[in-house]
Amino acid sequence: MPTKKQQDMRIKAQVPNIITLLNLFSGCIALIFAFHQDFKLAFFFVCLGIFLDFFDGFFARLFKVSSPLGLQLDSLADMVTSGVVPGLVMYQLMNQALGFPSSDLPMMFFPFLGFIITLGSCYRLANFNIDTRQTDSFIGLPTPANALFILSLPIILLDNNYEFVSQALGNEWVLLVISLLSAFMLNAEIPLFSLKVKSASFAKNKLQIIFLAVSLLLLLFFKALGIPLLIIFYILLSIVTNKKKA
Repeated sequence: MPTKKQQDMRIKAQVPNIITLLNLFSGCIALIFAFHQDFKLAFFFVCLGIFLDFFDGFFARLFKVSSPLGLQLDSLADMVTSGVVPGLVMYQLMNQALGFPSSDLPMMFFPFLGFIITLGSCYRLANFNIDTRQTDSFIGLPTPANALFILSLPIILLDNNYEFVSQALGNEWVLLVISLLSAFMLNAEIPLFSLKVKSASFAKNKLQIIFLAVSLLLLLFFKALGIPLLIIFYILLSIVTNKKKA
C-alpha cells in the first residue's frame, strides 16, 4: 500500500497534466469560435491556452514531477491551441480575401494553404521534443508566439485603424506569404532568447526587461497591431544579440 507521501506525489504529478488538458480544452473552444469567425473570442481562448501552457511547466518544476508523459501532453495540447487554430484562422482570412463563395475551381482550394502554418507548427513541436539544445532558449519561433501573431491579424482587420495594413491583410497573396514565413520562422535555425526571468539581477535579465518594456509600449500605442510588431521585434532583437555574441 502506498504511503501518504507517495499518494501526495501522485496527486501532485497530475496537477501539471490537468493544466495541460485545460490548455487543450481552451484550444478546442478557440477552434469553434474561429470556425464561426468570432475571431476576438478565438483570440481570447488561445491567450488563455498559452497562459495555461506556461503554468503547467511552472507547476511541474515546482512539484518536481516533470515526466515524459507531461512533455508529450504539452506538445499535443499546443498542437491544437497554437497549431490548428492559427491554421484555421488563416484559412478563414484567405476565404474572406477571395470573397467566397467563388466559382473559380482552382482558387477554391487556395485557402487550404493557410494550414501550412499548422504543418510548420507540427514539425516544430515534434522536433522540439527531441532537440536538447532548447532547454534555456529557443531555436526558431515558439508556436505560442506564432499563434499570437496569426490570431492578431483578424483583430487588426476588425479594428480597421490602419488602412494600408488592412488592405495588405485583405490580399490572399500577402496572406500566403505570411503563412510561408510563419512556417519558416517556426523551424528556422535562429536562436531566440528565453523570456524567463530566473533571478532578481537586472544585469542578467536586461534583455528580457528591455523586451517587456518595449512590448508594453507597442501594445499601448498600437493596440492589436502591437502584437505582430512585438513578435517581429523579438526576432530582430534576438538576431542582433546573437551577432554581438558571435
